[in-house]
Amino acid sequence: MEHLPPNPERLARARQLMAAAAIDLLVIGPSADFRYFTGRPGHLSERLTALVIERDGPPVLVVPKLEAPLYADLESAFQLVVWADGDDPIAHLVTLVQSTGSRAIAVNDQFWSGFLLQLQDRLPERSFRRASPLLRRLRMAKDTGELALLREASRRTDAAWEYFCAHERLTGRTEREVAARLTELLLAQGLHEVAFCIVASGPNGASPHHETGDRVIQPGDPVVIDFGGSYYGYYSDITRTPVAGEPSSDFADAYEAVLEAQQAAFAAMRPGVPCQDVDRAARQILHEHGYGSYFIHRLGHGVGLTVHEDPYLVEGNDEPLEPGMVVSDEPGIYIPGRWGVRIEDLVVVTEDGAERLNSVSRELLRLP
Repeated sequence: MEHLPPNPERLARARQLMAAAAIDLLVIGPSADFRYFTGRPGHLSERLTALVIERDGPPVLVVPKLEAPLYADLESAFQLVVWADGDDPIAHLVTLVQSTGSRAIAVNDQFWSGFLLQLQDRLPERSFRRASPLLRRLRMAKDTGELALLREASRRTDAAWEYFCAHERLTGRTEREVAARLTELLLAQGLHEVAFCIVASGPNGASPHHETGDRVIQPGDPVVIDFGGSYYGYYSDITRTPVAGEPSSDFADAYEAVLEAQQAAFAAMRPGVPCQDVDRAARQILHEHGYGSYFIHRLGHGVGLTVHEDPYLVEGNDEPLEPGMVVSDEPGIYIPGRWGVRIEDLVVVTEDGAERLNSVSRELLRLP
């Protein structure tokens, strides 16, 4: 697995937010949060691995002995506390908390409840809270390095799609065969992992998170293809809906409505605009075309070290967009028993507007 070096500026920013929120200690289990600070994801298992960030002291990595070699190169940035099978790893965390005098402890969402409950039992005088309000503030707006990796992940994903469109066919192949081929092409473009590849043909396309199966693609079938992967931990996410051959006239009309809705959402993205207003911009277009009830999910979500993260473009979220936020723009129409259509790009909010990270065509594509 490819890793990036730790970024000390992130620790400094975390400590500033900890001070403002009166948090003494952060405890972070293997997760995207863990990778944000250490440059690697950590191994989530029954063996405790945790990053401990004190507001006024050195950061500590608590790791099982058999995995300690994976972190040896981080000793200049983190203090390593190594425990062996048969030891009590929770005791190491308790010692850290007691030695620092920390009272207010924030824990990330991916720190297993089994570990947290033990920690709370042994530290009844300490207060515990979720770290997500702090961590989301750190991770939502991407820095220059993160944006470069997200652009590169999308560029490589676009290249795989362009090759697929130029050389592959849909008709007569199973959904699973199409997904396997596209996965090969994504890896050939140098993505380190293919995180997902949904291929939903004909009536299966009416299920936004369809499980790719063995249905054979028929002439005239729209095929919703939603795919993405990671590059140094940062993800791409794109959806296109080509047709196997010639589309029906009603599908072509619906496709144009989705394309118009996607453009309306993109045009609405700029700093200061509430997230829900971007969702409303797309939803209004589909409502005007008579498809409002067939758009059954939020418009989009943040993308970075995970495929779904803050901020979410959804009704009820009045949080304003900020420069550096990267979000998906993915309106869709889903007609039960018939077909679905979704068009998705990743978009970065800039100082004065927005920029698409995907450059491949959004026009209705006919493939053999």
